Amino acid sequence: MPVRDLARDDVVDASPETAVSELARTMRDESVGSIVITDDDDVPVGIVTDRDLTTRVLAAGESPDDQTAEDVMSTDLCAVGEDAGFYDAAQAMSENGVRRLPVCAENDEIAGIITADDLTELLADENQQLAEVIRAQRPPY
Repeated sequence: MPVRDLARDDVVDASPETAVSELARTMRDESVGSIVITDDDDVPVGIVTDRDLTTRVLAAGESPDDQTAEDVMSTDLCAVGEDAGFYDAAQAMSENGVRRLPVCAENDEIAGIITADDLTELLADENQQLAEVIRAQRPPY
């Protein structure tokens, strides 16, 4: 199954110039744990997670009003194409130690985001369907 069918297309994004305090408010208001940072062409250039805000701002004693997304974002962005499969996304997450993957269209623009939670939910649904098949086929005890 291609990640385009699994990914959320309502990606929360911001520019590199966005203040960290605004990123935190947006995460709270949108109930998300990350914001994809995009350039003027809507191409992902980084990501800021709730963990980044904790470790790179709060724990470092920095003022969230004095820093921008560009100051705290992870720039070694790992992303997948829309045609990547479920396994490809899971493997990319595992190999890169990330829980969130931007999904990019052929022109590199952001098309969605898929998270480890999304993959876990899909596996749980698949296991539930498999359990129903097994229950339907087993003899009564």
